[in-house]
Amino acid sequence: MKKSTLILDKEYKISQIDPRIYGSFIEHLGRAVYGGIYEPGHPLADENGFRTDVIEAVKKLGVPIVRYPGGNFVSGFCWEDSVGPVDQRPERLDLAWFTTETNEVGLHEFANWAKKADSDIMYAINLGTRGPENARDILEYANHPGGSKYSDMRIANGIRDPLGIKLWCLGNEMDGPWQMGSKTAYEYGRIANETAKIMKWVDPSIELVACGSSGSYMPTFGDWELTMLNECYDNIDYVSLHRYYGNPTGDTANFLASTMDMDDFIRTVVSICDAVKGKKHSKKQVHLSFDEWNVWYHSIEQDKEIKKRDRWGRALPLLEDIYNFEDALLVGSMLITLLRNSDRVKIACLAQLVNVIAPIMTRNGGGCWAQTIYYPFMHASKYGRGTALRPVISSPKYDCSEYQDVPIIDAMATVSDKGEVTVFCVNRDMSEDCVLDLDLRSFGPLVMTEHIAMHHDDVQAVNTEENPENVVPLNVPVSKVEDGKAEVCLQSLSWNVLRFSPKTI
Repeated sequence: MKKSTLILDKEYKISQIDPRIYGSFIEHLGRAVYGGIYEPGHPLADENGFRTDVIEAVKKLGVPIVRYPGGNFVSGFCWEDSVGPVDQRPERLDLAWFTTETNEVGLHEFANWAKKADSDIMYAINLGTRGPENARDILEYANHPGGSKYSDMRIANGIRDPLGIKLWCLGNEMDGPWQMGSKTAYEYGRIANETAKIMKWVDPSIELVACGSSGSYMPTFGDWELTMLNECYDNIDYVSLHRYYGNPTGDTANFLASTMDMDDFIRTVVSICDAVKGKKHSKKQVHLSFDEWNVWYHSIEQDKEIKKRDRWGRALPLLEDIYNFEDALLVGSMLITLLRNSDRVKIACLAQLVNVIAPIMTRNGGGCWAQTIYYPFMHASKYGRGTALRPVISSPKYDCSEYQDVPIIDAMATVSDKGEVTVFCVNRDMSEDCVLDLDLRSFGPLVMTEHIAMHHDDVQAVNTEENPENVVPLNVPVSKVEDGKAEVCLQSLSWNVLRFSPKTI
């Protein structure tokens, strides 16, 4: 059996964890909205048509903020279509996903849903086919108390109090040629800067996210961030990052190592932000919003057929990845990576939340169940609050097709305000269990209160409506802590949550 060590000290602080690092995303895409969060006539729909089983599943995840309404969708979106009497809202062709948007659910309805789900809204504006004036108008509509054209329109539409949306995305993936109204870095930097100025004149309390490159694989990556930030650094607060991983070749060892790329991606964008800060002699620090991240590859070929067959259909079953056990392991490592970089990553959004590359799946008229990736996210959101601590880990390593010196143990730790210590671990080893020696002496007397483990012998195992508990976490016997040290067995290919509390005398 292999052995690793993890030393943790209460002074090894990275940062306070912004709860918004456990955000998610709902786009007007596929069945995320229609058939996902909203399905009038469903036996479990409430008076507003929202599925209460979905709301409860979202609440268990503890999602503090949800990005809305896109995504690629937003680059052709007219926000005015989504307010006012529902029967007077126009249907529109959505050129992002080649479907028809009915606008039955709009800003008011989504704000109502978010309140029911105990979440705030991160609203994305259209900087593709529209610009600063429309951004000003929607902000006035949402946040101004009254006495102006658009705030009075909100009141006339039934909401007297401002919605109070405090976090706004300045467009989406604007360097992507697939994006409506895509731009060069300079073009985007200029429009983002002017939009940010105007929006903060309307409401100085808001925070703004500027679009980073669509991904580290893009030829624009790096130069895009540098050029864009040179134009808008002073008026924005965050730069966005987007990254998805897949395993189409079935190379599990390589797939589970891909968070090494994610770490490098984050560090590179941080270095560019800080380079611009230095160039401008600024005291302001721009942070990161990793507002799209997940595994995405299972549904790509199926989606091509659906879009060819049902072009301009409504609520098509697009991007419905069925997640397996190895996907859950990578999602666990991606969460560990976000926590490891929580000094700069303040916001993150698992993309997406329901049906569309999502932890939660539904059947129209039927059930709602948790996919494999639901559980690591739930554990991190529930227990990964407070302060992030940097563990010192000594672990065996392996090489694979794209990465070298990959530690078999990927881990991060947090400490709550009550002194509760949580260690999140993924054992990447394909065949061997690993004994993890923990040194927690700096925290004083501790007792191990819980060891949650998630493992399945088949990395392709999935959860379904018929068998929703095929891949689920289990509580295993806890280890004894003696003189601040503990020895824990981590099963091969497993996600683990180790929880410790101060010992009461």
